[in-house]
Amino acid sequence: MAVVCGSITSQAPEFSQQYRQRLNGAQHELRQVVEAFDADAAQNNLNRESAIRVYEKTGSAFLQERAGSVRAAIGRLGDLERQSEAFDEAMPVLRPLVVARAPDGPVLQGALRDFEPAIPITLHGFIWAGAGMILGFSIAWLISLPFRRRQRRSTRNLRV
Repeated sequence: MAVVCGSITSQAPEFSQQYRQRLNGAQHELRQVVEAFDADAAQNNLNRESAIRVYEKTGSAFLQERAGSVRAAIGRLGDLERQSEAFDEAMPVLRPLVVARAPDGPVLQGALRDFEPAIPITLHGFIWAGAGMILGFSIAWLISLPFRRRQRRSTRNLRV
């Protein structure tokens, strides 16, 4: 149990690294979309908010929905940037917790789908492996506890 849990948790730093790479890629792509929208708005003497309001006020359902899509993209970009900053500020051993705190759904799904395990040869990889081994040992010990009590009772009964 300890080895299995240690093996699983040792992958947390590698998974967070692969997640972070995808996060940065998604952030880069969204930034390009938002910057292109801003450039189109500026070319028409509008700022971002004014351009979105033009979309919202039009009679076209398509453009109104497009305004919602642009707002969602801008909001998601902000979320990705905040998470990227959290990665930058976190110590390497704590980066898996950055992912666990508030993962981006599409980035998380892609990272899970394409995840490739790696041997943990970094200090934070060993720390996560050790924590998992302690967790696994604790779980195995707790599960075996009721059986140990029965075994002690049956051993006592045999001696009497």
